[in-house]
Amino acid sequence: MPVYIDQMNRFVEVQSTPKRIISIVPSQTELLFDLGLNEEIIGITKFCIHPDNQFKQKPKIGGTKTLNIKSIKELQPDLIIGNKEENERDQIEELMQSFPVWMSDITNLADAIDMINTVGELVGKKPEAAELVKSINYGFSQLNIKSHGFKVAYLIWRKPYIIAGKGTFIDDMLQKCGFTNAFDLDRYPEVFPAQIVEANPDVVFLSSEPYPFKDRHITEFKALVPQANIQLIDGELFSWYGSRLLQAPGYFNQLIDSLNR
Repeated sequence: MPVYIDQMNRFVEVQSTPKRIISIVPSQTELLFDLGLNEEIIGITKFCIHPDNQFKQKPKIGGTKTLNIKSIKELQPDLIIGNKEENERDQIEELMQSFPVWMSDITNLADAIDMINTVGELVGKKPEAAELVKSINYGFSQLNIKSHGFKVAYLIWRKPYIIAGKGTFIDDMLQKCGFTNAFDLDRYPEVFPAQIVEANPDVVFLSSEPYPFKDRHITEFKALVPQANIQLIDGELFSWYGSRLLQAPGYFNQLIDSLNR
């Protein structure tokens, strides 16, 4: 059987063309469907909401961090595709005892491109993946980056406030837009209101996920940092690193234009 190296530098032995695939990360699930693997995908998480018609049809095997190991074992996959950050290590290690598990580890666009190409080869969709990568790269080459230097605080959670810091895929997307992260902190730290005030952001992005920020929260942040431009933003387009990257550059250009008006 072919052997692949995943993004955690693990050797994964996989059947030549997997026919029973379980995907346990939403952005990678959408990628697999977009590569044309409707029949091969036999299980997804309750958060794998795209595409909607497939979400309604496919068996659910728990959440990304609360996998139903018993259900997965009953489905007998010949390949499981996960992610270091989104899945729990102990559950992944348990699954590895019984099934081939290919893991991604993504902190920037280059990692995402590598994942798409490798997964395409892994599942017998190498040409389709290459075409997808070509379109994604072209889209990002068309980003309308201006020398605005906006300092951005990107909020992903409320009570407590949690931001996307350095070393995250979200931070890389901010950089691709020409933005600067208002916080020189790693990963996803909790921050206090006083720290947000001290960071003095030009812009505050309130993400639609994982916490669903709404219009009513704009007032909350306006009181905290009145000088900042507070924006509700589509979190999927900043944090999903699969085929949704096709849509990201157009969205980013609209966002950049709105901030420059």
